[in-house]
Amino acid sequence: MNIGLTYDLRSDYLKEGYSEEETAEFDRESTIDAIELALNHLGYNTNRIGHVRHLIQRLAAGDRWDMVFNICEGMHGIGREAQVPALLDVFQIPYTFSDPLVLSLTLHKGMTKRVVRDYGIATPDFVIIENITDCSKVSLTYPLFVKPNAEGTGKGINSLSRVNNHEALEAICNDLLPRYPSGLLVEEFLPGREFTVGILGSANEGYCIGIMEIVYKSADTKNIYSYQTKSDYLKSVEYQIPEKEIAEKCTALALKTWQVLGCRDGGRVDIRVDKFGTPNFIEVNPLAGLDKVHSDLPILAYLHGHDFEQIIGEIMLSARKRTGLL
Repeated sequence: MNIGLTYDLRSDYLKEGYSEEETAEFDRESTIDAIELALNHLGYNTNRIGHVRHLIQRLAAGDRWDMVFNICEGMHGIGREAQVPALLDVFQIPYTFSDPLVLSLTLHKGMTKRVVRDYGIATPDFVIIENITDCSKVSLTYPLFVKPNAEGTGKGINSLSRVNNHEALEAICNDLLPRYPSGLLVEEFLPGREFTVGILGSANEGYCIGIMEIVYKSADTKNIYSYQTKSDYLKSVEYQIPEKEIAEKCTALALKTWQVLGCRDGGRVDIRVDKFGTPNFIEVNPLAGLDKVHSDLPILAYLHGHDFEQIIGEIMLSARKRTGLL
């Protein structure tokens, strides 16, 4: 099979003048190398395409592929992760991971929480802040947690993200709103343990490849999985396999979330425990990072005895199965 590779190379955007944090979700050259090598070892022929603008040029030139391995995050708009899948749908070219609807929905953390809450999945109470006057309408119970509504990789999250009063809420919203036009998610802060669950497969056929707990080693992190904490994870956190009872509860919640949202092929569900010991949905990442060394999905898979090539192989198997290309 001829497999095209779509991705956002971080170095390309840095050359265009974007900052380190703005490009945090994009990939290193080493990540693309590792994915391509794994695909080649699995017997696939690969062809590098690049980001969405390169894809447009290649499609216009008449290029086609049996399938596209898509990890493009995009740069602009609430539908940025859906741009590549939407284009490929137009040309009826199969691709890995979720469709435009899922990727647009799940990038909007607030809308995603509304959907999962309607299906009876526990998630902390929240509001969306789109302008500073919205702060006066917040009636949630402090402490609260504030983060960009449509970002990942801990972007916009730091030690000030947990707020204990209205003044602190207004201060962080004033700081973040100019930088994040898609608004902010403000939710009640959950004091319990934090987990991430890795899932492979699509919708009802999804299965857990592993779960890990994020244990904070440094008081400087304030138990917040921020951009800085993720960047310096070897010093800041320790990843552990949790005990069976809590692992089963988190896995059940994650799989239900995966099925409800219709996510495909592979990704992660992030979970935090409330004061009653109940796991709560925090967010889902249906386009999870695949850096062989630094990304959570490969790390948790390694903890459970899986290797990188196996992850890529299972993603491809799921994509081929649901598109009739086995």
